[in-house]
Amino acid sequence: MMRVAVLLGGMSAEREVSLRSGAQVIAALRGAGFEVLPVEVGEDLRAVIAALTPAPDVVFNALHGRFGEDGTIQGVLDYLGIPYTHSGVRASALAMDKAAAKAVFAHAGLPVAPHRVIDIAELADHDPLPPPYVVKPVNEGSSVGVYIVQPGDNERARIVKEWHYGPAMVEQFVPGRELTVGVLDDRALVVTEILSEESFYDYHAKYAAGGSRHVVPADIPAEVAQRARDVALAAHRALGCRGASRADLRYDDASGRLVLLEVNTQPGMTPTSLLPEQAAYVGMDFRALCTWMVERAACRV
Repeated sequence: MMRVAVLLGGMSAEREVSLRSGAQVIAALRGAGFEVLPVEVGEDLRAVIAALTPAPDVVFNALHGRFGEDGTIQGVLDYLGIPYTHSGVRASALAMDKAAAKAVFAHAGLPVAPHRVIDIAELADHDPLPPPYVVKPVNEGSSVGVYIVQPGDNERARIVKEWHYGPAMVEQFVPGRELTVGVLDDRALVVTEILSEESFYDYHAKYAAGGSRHVVPADIPAEVAQRARDVALAAHRALGCRGASRADLRYDDASGRLVLLEVNTQPGMTPTSLLPEQAAYVGMDFRALCTWMVERAACRV
């Protein structure tokens, strides 16, 4: 029987999301007949390595955010020679660094919004871009620390006061609809539109029950849907991702503009998560999705 260690928890702002993802994965893999070892990750790396000794056949990486999604734990697993799910060191590090990822996307000819990386103190003095614009951490996920600055509002001082994420990216706000596309290796799945009662698809909207509504497939022209799927797959390949990823995009009905925002190399696996929902739409239930990920685990690539 294959022995699979599931890493969950971690030290990032997304720890609670990871615990929920990991619990879902553990139940699914046990149901699929694997021997499963849950490993809750904290600050003690030695404890994690001890839990992975003797080495399992595969590690299912259910971590999100810094240290779990940015190439750090991937490097540890590569060093230990243990195959793991999702992307490797390089793709994980590139995708987590929004500035680096956008440079890769632009080089690949993919549509990105105008943006800058700043020291957050600059925001206190002036608008780094013409409003409206988005302020977000360079190295966080799940919309943690994301703000939208509108023309004429007085939010810059508050954002600076509350900021504790290091360098910030400011990006032109793209009006329109929130779209997302899951990718499994060389296959873009389906386009989902995310409808939220929040001002944007923030952390609460992503993970709270009822925080958002997903339209699968998105009610958009077929040509736009195909373009979104093409962009998602091209972004996956440009970063060098493997296994599963999910691309987030904005689409403006009025202008026809489609913009790639970012790629998530560790898509959520919670009851409200998008990738499992998209996989189910194309005929792959949650247990089959987790099994697919385990079967494609690798290291040092």
